[in-house]
Amino acid sequence: MKDLIKKLSGLHGISGFEYRISEEIKSLLLPCSDDVKIDALGNIIAVKRSKNPQAKKLLIEAHTDEIGLMVKNIDENGFLTFVNVGGVDPRILPAMEVIVHGKKDLKGVIGAKPPHIQPDGEDKKAVKMEDMAIDTGLSCEEVKNLVSVGDSVTFATYAKELANGQITGKSLDDRASIAVLAEVLKNIKDLSLSADVYAVAAVQEEVGGFGAMTAGYSIYPDFAIAIDVCHGITPDNSYCAYETGGGAVITMGPNIHPKMFEKLKKTAEKYNIKFQIEVEGGNTGTDAWQFQVIREGIPTGLLSIPLKYMHTPVETVHIDDVKAVIDLITAFIKELSEEEEF
Repeated sequence: MKDLIKKLSGLHGISGFEYRISEEIKSLLLPCSDDVKIDALGNIIAVKRSKNPQAKKLLIEAHTDEIGLMVKNIDENGFLTFVNVGGVDPRILPAMEVIVHGKKDLKGVIGAKPPHIQPDGEDKKAVKMEDMAIDTGLSCEEVKNLVSVGDSVTFATYAKELANGQITGKSLDDRASIAVLAEVLKNIKDLSLSADVYAVAAVQEEVGGFGAMTAGYSIYPDFAIAIDVCHGITPDNSYCAYETGGGAVITMGPNIHPKMFEKLKKTAEKYNIKFQIEVEGGNTGTDAWQFQVIREGIPTGLLSIPLKYMHTPVETVHIDDVKAVIDLITAFIKELSEEEEF
């Protein structure tokens, strides 16, 4: 499991560029599915079917995309200016190592002005994104032969293990949940299912949830579970944050169907799966927000993995929480009956 999460973290596919990694994720889901396809938008949709041709449909979903950058301009000295794709905090960028995905992958750095030459007071101000640039070490002519305006840029960090079962790296939001999809399919491969299970690795969550919209509309499941991350407790935040190692986080609130919440909670209790409860008064900021109102409405639940340092290159999860979400979804599928109503 740890190796799978680290492998997924190491893939490079920001919103709109998920095609760079779609075949690898498809190959991950294929062995335990009856069918896998990639739709027109880039969603990867795997299905494990019940033997009942009239079976209801359960959709479980995680998003494949990560936050990152796009090349905006190449100046006369070969430096690359950029824009953000998704919620990138400019404060994390100075001195960052990156990969520019041009005709070939290029290593680059986002330089920071040394304190020796900063005017008085400049060290107290956050650097604006438009004032930063990527240095690949190449001349203008060399870089223009390899890089085009619009090329994607990702963080050049790779997952590592910390103490006590924790893993840190980029894009664990939401690649840790892609690992959940793969493991759930593996767990149910030989089960007699009461419902068709659709596992969706969706695109473009970080820029609006567009993959979830299209996949949910085309599949139109009877019920859905979105899998994402929520905030883990850190030294600077314990408000609306959850203990890493404390288990799966089950969300309740107006974005969540109350019967889905209750069944997830009761299933966790029945199978002695550790869980925590998140109370969300509105938009959960996940693809559950999209699923809920597709067509005539889809009864939707949300399971989250506590994650520290969200939208940074050192996102951190606990392996026990990932396993708890896997166990809970597997048990939820086992508990479904053919007459299940929400």
